[in-house]
Parts: sequence; C-alpha cells; structure tokens
Amino acid sequence: MNSTDLKSSVSALYDPEINRTFGELGMISKAEVQANGTPVVEVELPTPAYPGRERISQAIQSLVSQKWPGSPAAQVSFTWMVRGKDSGGKIGLRIKNVIAVGSGKGGVGKSTTSAMLAYGLKSFGAKVGLMDADVYGPSIPHLCGASGQPEMVEHRGPDGQVVPRIQPIEKNGVKLLSMGFLVKEDQAVIWRGPMLHKLLTQFLAQTDWGDLDYLIIDLPPGTGDVSLTLSQLLGLAGAVIVCTPQKVALLDAVKAISMFNQVKIPVLGIVENMTGEIFGRGGAKDQAVKSNIPFLGEIPINASVRVLGDEGRIADLFKEDSPVREPMLQVCQTIAMQVAKSLLETPELPSLEIL
Repeated sequence: MNSTDLKSSVSALYDPEINRTFGELGMISKAEVQANGTPVVEVELPTPAYPGRERISQAIQSLVSQKWPGSPAAQVSFTWMVRGKDSGGKIGLRIKNVIAVGSGKGGVGKSTTSAMLAYGLKSFGAKVGLMDADVYGPSIPHLCGASGQPEMVEHRGPDGQVVPRIQPIEKNGVKLLSMGFLVKEDQAVIWRGPMLHKLLTQFLAQTDWGDLDYLIIDLPPGTGDVSLTLSQLLGLAGAVIVCTPQKVALLDAVKAISMFNQVKIPVLGIVENMTGEIFGRGGAKDQAVKSNIPFLGEIPINASVRVLGDEGRIADLFKEDSPVREPMLQVCQTIAMQVAKSLLETPELPSLEIL
C-alpha cells in the first residue's frame, strides 16, 4: 500500500448521503500511509451537520482491511467546511448560503422553525445569522430573548470610502436583525411595498453580517413582495416550506411552493410542524410526494416549544434534556444536507428577470 493507491481507492467510495464518489465531491482532503504502515484518511464534510460519519469511517476501514489484508486499521478523521452558493456575493455579503423559511399562511410556526433552524445549525458549529423579514409582525426578538437597538458603525470600503453599516444584535452566538429591534412592541408598521423593499435592502446590503455559513430569513406569511425582493438581491440556497399536517394548511403550502418556483428560488422541501394528536401526522409528507419535493422531517407538538418561545429561550430547545432536541437536530441536518445536494446538482441559479 502507498499513499497514491490509498487516495485513489478511498476516492472511489460512494458517499452514503449524496450518492456520489468522495473523489467527485472533493471530500478526501488527506490520504497517506505513515512510516509504520498505518493508513490515515481525513474527510472534509460539506457541512458540520453532516449525518452518518460512522458509516463513512466504517466504509473506509472495511475497504482497507479487504484490499490490504494484514495492514494496520485505518485512522479516519473528519473536518468540515461549509460549501455554498455565495448567496450574498453580488451585493457584497460574505454569506455562503441564504435559506428562506416561508409558509402559505400564518400560525404554522414558521418563525419558531426559523429560529430553531438557526440555533440548530449553530449547535453543530456553523456561523449563523437570523434575519426577520416579517416587518408587520416581527417575532424573532421575542423568541430569541434579544433586545436593544442595532448600532450604526462606520466601515471603510475597498475604495476607501467610509460607509455606515448596521451591526446585528447577537444572542447565544447567532446574529439577529429584525424590525422588532427598531419599533416598540405595541407599534404597528404601516408601509407600502417600496418601503418594505428599501428596508430589506438595508437589512441585507447595508448590514455587517460578517462571514456566515448560513443566513436564515424568516419570511412573512403568504406570497408577496418580500420573496420578489430576495430573489432580486440574492442567489438563495433555497426555501424551506413550513406546514402543519391538516388539509387547510397544506392548501396554502402548495401556493407557497408555486410562488417560490415562479421567482426561481429552489424549494429545499417541506417541514411538518406541530406533528401529533391535535393536528394529525403525515399530511406534509404526502404533499411533498405529490409536489415532487423533499420531505425534511417532523417537529412534534410539545409544550416545551411554546414555553421556551414565550420565555425567549428558543436556543434551549437544543439542551441535552430537551424532549424535542433529537427531532429538531434531524430536521436541521436534513436541511443542511439538502443545501449541499442542491449545490452539487445546480451549481448556479438563474436570476429573476423583471420585465
């Protein structure tokens, strides 16, 4: 065995999650045989939320033992580097993937799911931001227990010009921005579309988000101006549809899917929220099959989600003693993997043309 043979053999193995060879995916960052004959393989994952690392390790160890009987056991280690579409590149952002979270109607737990996704991806080690695009009914500050008013800090651009940049509020390691930080809780926002477009542009192009692996955008319910604005400004990694199991919610979810397709935002799939005895189970999964899009998993209806959301402690859903921790982590993993798969299948997104 030598290092060249080892890398060639390991690169020919199929990734169990994306069903491509490790070589095609560029996931083998190191493969060498040490002086004592021990094969050492380092696998670079496309997201820290990658599931099934044990399967990869076992596949590599099995390959080595079968192809080179009697050799020392392979030492397999993992690193990760989030791959992305450079979603905010055309407006100067250093964000690898922007994920929009939407629904066809209100009351399905879209904002809770957005916050859950942000803190779930952060729990895996990713750098995450969460933007509340629901200008008329912002709830992210309350769910995350965040308060204060974002500061304006002057930055010097590449051309030497000094420009003011909004500094997001950081809470439990996630960068947050919301209209809720700019108005009083009892103050209504009464704006027409152009004002909405201007604010969203400021929240994106004029905000110092820094280097992020994922920016989660909580959309307002329904179909409207916000999705059009996002499709013009960003090359989104995709959209997640949140839906409860009952038929009335599914009817509106179908409209959301149609809207994202029309504005050329890829649909990553559907999440079924509030699964359980009250609303039933499986409706969103059936709809995913009918709509030919991925089913991203279930979030069970559980009092702890409501309690922690009401108390502004949504990040605590991922503590070891949380009864919903595991299903939520699975949903986050599935979404992160869907982003990685989408990147490989559609390397470049078409832009929306406004005629």
